[in-house]
Amino acid sequence: MSEETRSEVYAELAAVGPYGVHPGHALITMVEPHPGHEYAYNRWYEDDHYYAGAMAMPWMYAGRRWVATRDLQLLRYPEKSAVAQPVTAGCYISTYWITDGRYDDHMKWTVAINKRLNRDARVYQDRTHVFTAFQDHETTVYRDGAAGPRDFHALDHPYAGLVVEVIDAESAERRAELLEWLRTRHLPRRLTGSPAAMVTLFRPTPLPGDRMTYVKQVEGVDTRLTLLWFLETDPRECWEDHFTGLDDQVTESGLGRVELVAPFIPTIPGTDKYVTELRG
Repeated sequence: MSEETRSEVYAELAAVGPYGVHPGHALITMVEPHPGHEYAYNRWYEDDHYYAGAMAMPWMYAGRRWVATRDLQLLRYPEKSAVAQPVTAGCYISTYWITDGRYDDHMKWTVAINKRLNRDARVYQDRTHVFTAFQDHETTVYRDGAAGPRDFHALDHPYAGLVVEVIDAESAERRAELLEWLRTRHLPRRLTGSPAAMVTLFRPTPLPGDRMTYVKQVEGVDTRLTLLWFLETDPRECWEDHFTGLDDQVTESGLGRVELVAPFIPTIPGTDKYVTELRG
């Protein structure tokens, strides 16, 4: 295929398929740089991979990167987590929105570009993927109803914090029941008077068979839900009053078990701020 013909394909692709603003899918990737590699990892991710490995790809239209300093890591629970072992692992997390209905198109591109990045030695290997999954959007619950930013704004709005909550339903059959309880009862109550403006809920999808070998296959595809709480204040300022006991309430419902509640603050792009605060 000639270069001219390849270029013409872009015009054809732009004319077909969905192109709304709804975040139908997400990539949520929590990573732990290996000890001694914190600075190098941070610079690689911000200077290269965030763009070449994510934002430059078709249909990934919003992204934000977050960090958990050591004091934030120590707020996490439960101590025995099915997501992170130890529960403090995974000091960086990146969140990306993908246009609804474009998951398959995006996946074809992302697998191909990551193979190319690997061939070109543009992938930093001294890191561990703690919790990396593409996910389908289920619902968003808002504190203030129709007022304020929508979920498609969430990664661009200057939120001061993020809390990642992962819940496993008792069974695949009960996940829908868990989702409905969260959407209609639990989250509206927890959001009332909360510093969290919204909670987006996702369910993980399996990674393709030709994924990169350093990314493990997604667990809990049939039972798991991932909740992203977007905070207007630093999570350290509101943790005790608003984010303790989430696990007890889910357990009491009889619908599932909380496997992770983890607070983060946004990184400051182009800087190494917080890198010195990652370790104890």
